[in-house]
Amino acid sequence: MRRGANAIAGDTAAPEPLYVPPKPEPEESIQHSLFGEILDWMLAPLLLLWPMSIAITYLVAKSIANQPFDHALEDSVTVLAQQVKEVDGKVAARLPGTARDFLRADDVDSVYFQITGPRGEAVDGDRDLPQPPPDDAERSGRVHFRNENLHGTPVRVAYAWVNLQPLADPKVKPRLALVQVAETLDKRAQLANEIIKGVILPQFIILPVILALVWFALSRGLSPLAQLQERIRARPSDDLSPIDPRQVPEEISPLVGSLNDMLARLTHTIDAQKRFIADAAHQMKTPLAGMRMQSELALRQVDPDEIHRSLEQLAKSSESATRLVNQLLALARAENQPQAGVALEPLDLGMLARDVVRDWVPASFAHEIDLGYEEPEAPVEIDGSAMMLRELLSNLIDNALRYTPAGGSVTVRVRASGNLALLEVEDTGPGIAPSERRRVFERFYRILGSSAPGSGLGLAIVREIARQHGADIEIFNNPRSTHKKFPGSLFRLTFPPLAMPDPDVD
Repeated sequence: MRRGANAIAGDTAAPEPLYVPPKPEPEESIQHSLFGEILDWMLAPLLLLWPMSIAITYLVAKSIANQPFDHALEDSVTVLAQQVKEVDGKVAARLPGTARDFLRADDVDSVYFQITGPRGEAVDGDRDLPQPPPDDAERSGRVHFRNENLHGTPVRVAYAWVNLQPLADPKVKPRLALVQVAETLDKRAQLANEIIKGVILPQFIILPVILALVWFALSRGLSPLAQLQERIRARPSDDLSPIDPRQVPEEISPLVGSLNDMLARLTHTIDAQKRFIADAAHQMKTPLAGMRMQSELALRQVDPDEIHRSLEQLAKSSESATRLVNQLLALARAENQPQAGVALEPLDLGMLARDVVRDWVPASFAHEIDLGYEEPEAPVEIDGSAMMLRELLSNLIDNALRYTPAGGSVTVRVRASGNLALLEVEDTGPGIAPSERRRVFERFYRILGSSAPGSGLGLAIVREIARQHGADIEIFNNPRSTHKKFPGSLFRLTFPPLAMPDPDVD
């Protein structure tokens, strides 16, 4: 339902909500050294793999050291097995004294041997040498190896089963004698240590060299960044030309491209600010020149009526200059919002529109225009800034009052369309041609032939505040107007749905 100016003026004004500034975000320092990070990622695996390399080298060295000594043990077992015979049902070993001396002849390790008969009886050698597992007897004819402990000392044992009746019937269970030769592991350990020393000691020399080469390579590899930094610092303060990406390595080209994009946006912003300042200075000339002329004229007058008329013109020029300054400040305030956007909070769009319309009732009386308000059937809530939305609606109403002839009407309307909120300002003025509707939002733009006073900033402020709120703005002819000369205009702002709070967040 449309409510006129008198009805709105009689309503009680709702208290304006207090502005609560947002809490400052905690500062987080994320600066770190690219050189140090690359160095860490290169050296950390190297220092981690180095102990693993030592352990693997030790195991390989032990395996290599075992091979020649195992071959020597295998030869001793083979020679000793050839001396084992069965004479008159008894096992005998024809081992001469020189052979015994050869087995025992070792300056480092202790060597043991043992010969046992088919029933496990001792034939010759050291009786306390441990016996092999029984199932090894099935694998006769080959030399086997195992590790044992003898008198608390680890030994390496080579052993073989000797068939005492090689020509007997294969179906008859063979009679097997056991030949074992064992030695301690001192020579093996010494050889393994020598191998490890030969491999590991050069690494203590190579590792610092590797570190120095890595440091040098990183320094050379990152030098283009330092050169780029020096070239940027050497630029004049007003040089915003793009950086040549051909002068940097390929890996830095995306960074340089992003920096060039930022420089292009900065150049565009600075140019826009320069144009804005130049246009603002040009627009300020007219009221200031008028004020100066009227003041000089008043000083030369002696007739009180002429002085009064000059002072009235001076007051009008002062009012025009004040309005222009206020609009410049409003536009600067709207455009210079932080990157995160304005602080939005849920508000009732209908209640805010009614309060703004009430404030403009006296101005509508002065223009002899019927200012009305059509409230929604139910509260329409949006996320917005009450201060900026008041500025937006005030500029729309002021624009409508200036262009609507006396006796006309201006209607402010708030309604809901689905989950969207609509704010409309409708007038019965001369309207805006479709070809002009996009340009009227530009700064200082005035429609040709327009005689209404103004600076051309009101709709630019409206567009900027609408953008800050994510709202779309459209211009139509007034669908209720039937006058051909004054088709009227309808400004419609469509606000996004109210953001619902996350139920999982306290």
